[in-house]
Amino acid sequence: MAEELNPNRARDHLANERTFLAWVRTAIAIVVFGFAIGRFSIAIRQLTAFQGHPLHRSGLSVWMGAMSIVAGVVLVVAGLARYRKTRALLEAGKFQPAGLVLDLVTVMTILFGLALAAYLIYIEKSIG
Repeated sequence: MAEELNPNRARDHLANERTFLAWVRTAIAIVVFGFAIGRFSIAIRQLTAFQGHPLHRSGLSVWMGAMSIVAGVVLVVAGLARYRKTRALLEAGKFQPAGLVLDLVTVMTILFGLALAAYLIYIEKSIG
């Protein structure tokens, strides 16, 4: 019966799955990025210790890396929640495009990017 009401049902569900996979790919990229930030800070600290320089704290890099990893995990959970909600709305014939979730992800990405940029500027000024 639902197939008669919506001849594009399969296409809609496949598009929903592709969107979920895009959320997963983005989350994986953010997790890997966070790991790279944290690991780079640790590697620099180890290099300075190997060269005989006093050990310095890693600063905010490890924390920013950890925050990025957590953000990636939250993003994949949000993607799964959106996928399931969209699937249910498609089945009920009541699908509405996302609004608030996309705005929230955009704002969080902008804030994190600005925080990273500010931190790099701060480090550059404190070193030089």
